[in-house]
Amino acid sequence: MKRLGVLGSMVWDTIYGRDPAQPAVEEWGGIAYALAGLDATLGDDWQLVPLIKVGRDLAPLAGAFLATLRHLAPGTRFVEVPEPNNRVTLRYQTSERRCEQMRGGVPPWTWPELGPMVADLDALYVNFISGFELTLETAQLLRRGFPRFLYADLHSLFLGKEPDGTRVPQPLPQALAWFGCFDCVQLNEEEMRQLGDDPLAVAAGALDRGCTTLCVTLGIRGAVYFEQATDAKTRRRVGPIRTARIAAPAAEGLPPHRGGEEGDPTGCGDVFGATVAATLLQGAPLEDAIREGCRLAARNVSHHGATGLRQHLLGKLAGT
Repeated sequence: MKRLGVLGSMVWDTIYGRDPAQPAVEEWGGIAYALAGLDATLGDDWQLVPLIKVGRDLAPLAGAFLATLRHLAPGTRFVEVPEPNNRVTLRYQTSERRCEQMRGGVPPWTWPELGPMVADLDALYVNFISGFELTLETAQLLRRGFPRFLYADLHSLFLGKEPDGTRVPQPLPQALAWFGCFDCVQLNEEEMRQLGDDPLAVAAGALDRGCTTLCVTLGIRGAVYFEQATDAKTRRRVGPIRTARIAAPAAEGLPPHRGGEEGDPTGCGDVFGATVAATLLQGAPLEDAIREGCRLAARNVSHHGATGLRQHLLGKLAGT
């Protein structure tokens, strides 16, 4: 059995839509979306190994969610810490724009903690749900100490935190150094714009630092990728950068919801990245992996929260 490590933060979400008459949705979010996407996509020759800290206040609920995963490696569990777990309040203004406030927060991983835990992994998926999971120094040590496949969604590294917990966009210091820590890097369109006005120049800088693929999610328009061939012997980049946009399918069966006009976009980027990573690990070409990521992200729109999401992504009834 091959083992895929999953590093991120479990988040208890409270989601308000634009209709004040509708109650808030409270559910697991954050890395739980990615875990569901990985569980729905990985083949039976892969196991999931969570590298996830949870606060003691929500540890029993988090453990119950973890027990629903089918690909979980035997004996693995979340790491319980005394700090309060991450809790996020989301208030949607449009289907793709929201105000986010975070409270609580588990401590980041250090390399002495992570090093022994990644030694027997075949690949690692990292999702910066809070933005505080790893420092740049730890990520660089991880890259040096883990020569196998590393996929990262850098999302919340581009968010600062106000004193009241409100998350605000911020430039990512030493962005190119972050790119050099991973093989495949995922951003969204707004984050890409923060890095510069010329997407091709941004991509060239990222690829020059060592990542092999850059994926940029575009919401309902799908995703665009940038990649450059690598010499198998020298690992040096050769030839021009290849880029294309993969269109998203129409979202399936969208009911009215509390996160936007139709459907619930919360977690779509997490499902997309998890699906792309899992599909690549099973040998699929990049464009096929992105197409599958777009398909399951569109399906995620018609489901609230991460509980039962695996079955929904597979088109099954809960409990089957």
